Amino acid sequence: MAPGGIESRLRSLPKVDRLAAELSDMGPPAVVTDAARRAIDEARERILAGHALTEADVMDAARRLLAERERSLLRPVINATGVLIHTNLGRVPLGERQLRAVADIAGGYSNLEYELEAGQRGSRYSHAQTFLTELIGAESALVVNNNAAAVLLVLSALCDDREVIISRGELIEIGGEFRLPNVMATSGARLVEVGTTNRTHIGDYERAINENTAAILKVHPSNFRVVGFTAEVSARDLARLARGRGVLMLHDLGSGLLGAPDEEWMRAEPLVSDAITDGADIVTFSGDKLLGGPQAGVIVGRAALIKKLSAHPLMRALRVDKMTLAALEATLDAYLEGRADDLPLWRMAGAPADELRSRARLLAEAFSEGGMKAEAIPTEAVAGGGSLPATGVGSWAVAITHPERSCDELQRSLRRGSTPVIARIEDDRLVLDLRTVPAERDADLAQLVLRSLSP
Repeated sequence: MAPGGIESRLRSLPKVDRLAAELSDMGPPAVVTDAARRAIDEARERILAGHALTEADVMDAARRLLAERERSLLRPVINATGVLIHTNLGRVPLGERQLRAVADIAGGYSNLEYELEAGQRGSRYSHAQTFLTELIGAESALVVNNNAAAVLLVLSALCDDREVIISRGELIEIGGEFRLPNVMATSGARLVEVGTTNRTHIGDYERAINENTAAILKVHPSNFRVVGFTAEVSARDLARLARGRGVLMLHDLGSGLLGAPDEEWMRAEPLVSDAITDGADIVTFSGDKLLGGPQAGVIVGRAALIKKLSAHPLMRALRVDKMTLAALEATLDAYLEGRADDLPLWRMAGAPADELRSRARLLAEAFSEGGMKAEAIPTEAVAGGGSLPATGVGSWAVAITHPERSCDELQRSLRRGSTPVIARIEDDRLVLDLRTVPAERDADLAQLVLRSLSP
């Protein structure tokens, strides 16, 4: 860009169409043109502020804007954090059978709301309902878009303008600062707190029940744990009390475990089928946490109550689409076949430590040859996603340090790769936990790390 006064510098700015033409390989024409225009506008403001710019500066600014746009788009990443159910990274991945089911249904027409035998309109929930009732032993089932929606619908349809009793120790807050008392207030139900943060007894519930009580709500604290001097009332005892006093027993399980490999770290988590057996009238849980499926909220329980929920006006706003239902059905089918190990969540969770150690050592060797200091280390992965708090899962990782770059710089470089790699920093080292990296992605991971972090 020619030197001189401000007017001369402004006149020498490149035209939008010429700048866009030189960047035409970086995106759709409309997007590239917009970036070119914005880069020129930025340059004009900087010149007016007294800066001297070259045409190359304007070109670099346009490239930066296009790169920022690309990074902001929804794109796949490699999760090397060791967090199995990573909310920020889309919870759990779906497997081949789940993706195939989605593709089959999404790629054409389906019997989503059509009864093939009768040749007339049907319910979109009848398909998943069959799987859920067979797996869990409940009378009926319904699916909405997430578990918070499930709780909101249940409270709105069954408890509006009436009291719902809950232990103070179960007034949970989920991600994004969404709190159960706020959900309850939105539903129209009136919260009645009983007990204390750490101890609640059956007598606390008994004394709180009156003619305005609609239900007792038990919430599984799936994202925190209270230890020490504690007491809580079992779901079975609450169900017995609710039946005797003519009120509903609602049980929000949160994570929604149907069954899993026989792992020690899973054994304290309640099963959905047990909640039904214990006598709950309605049970709610997530489809995309410990179930290992797509984002969804699942409601199971008494048929008469499920029918009432289905007819509520909120149901239309909270319903799920055909792709979610297809993925959920494929997930449930895996459990029915005794093939839960086929689901990515349980494949990752059940990966043998020896296998992880061998993979970590091979990757560490490759990184060391690339000029980094790398070693295989034992570590702990976690369930994440508001599930199994304070529970670690033994794992192996590659710990990396660089002779010239900080851990923050290394982490930033990996995030900016063609396929972003998301890692964690631990003890001043960049740690790539392999429990959340499928073995078939090791070659990709090695290439991405070497390309991003080599000196």
